[in-house]
Amino acid sequence: MISPETPNYAAPASLEPTHLLTPEQIAFYHQHGYLAIDALMPNSEIEKVRGIYDRLFNEDRSKAEADFYDLSSAKKEAGKASIPQIIQPGKYAPALLETQMVANLKAMMKQLHGYETSMVGDHAINKPPHNATPTPWHQDEAYWDPAVEYSSLSVWIPLQPATKENGCMCFVPGSHQIEMVPHRPIGDDPTTPGLEVEPGAFDFNSAVACEIPAGGATFHHGRTLHFTPANNSDDFRRAYIAMGSAYEEPRATPREFPWKERQLAAKAVAS
Repeated sequence: MISPETPNYAAPASLEPTHLLTPEQIAFYHQHGYLAIDALMPNSEIEKVRGIYDRLFNEDRSKAEADFYDLSSAKKEAGKASIPQIIQPGKYAPALLETQMVANLKAMMKQLHGYETSMVGDHAINKPPHNATPTPWHQDEAYWDPAVEYSSLSVWIPLQPATKENGCMCFVPGSHQIEMVPHRPIGDDPTTPGLEVEPGAFDFNSAVACEIPAGGATFHHGRTLHFTPANNSDDFRRAYIAMGSAYEEPRATPREFPWKERQLAAKAVAS
């Protein structure tokens, strides 16, 4: 149910997609668990979206304080975060959800995971320049309910060119077909909201880096292992991320995510 506090991820119904994926791109995604494209949105819209994004992290950031987090450590003030992120930026800047960018990514989500797929969330990560902190290797599903089976994906959209220097997306091809890899809170600190693969739990030698232009996108399955390096450039590395889901069903086989249990226990103690 949509409320004033919940972004309306169903809107805008009036915008038809201007960009769609090819059959070859769809096949690549299903084989490898990820896909990189050079254009998700019209070039003319990139500056508009970037302006909305920058205002959220600067003059309008007090509006989003309740959903501002440092991905790499315990919650901090906005100006002190190593990896600043805003959860549900569409709640604080509804204009983001009224863009051609969002209309296009919704259509592409359906191409990849079926017509029933819908956008269910968004967030924004704004890595500062000359920031030595990477977003560590992880699977998105490690953050979710271990009792549920998902058909999910994420769309990652840079608002400037994404390069190895500033922290483009990197993936392990085919890792969407494996089970969950052991994770832990970043730095083994359970007060940290972010997760990372346990050291030594996986060999990342087959990883590929996806350098793409501003307004391009990467797509990845909820189980695909992914990572972004540190931002060693002179500018912020702006990324808008949308999450999509086709279904969420109870799992036939129970499983446990001890890393989540540790985080929940630490949160309970802190409160």
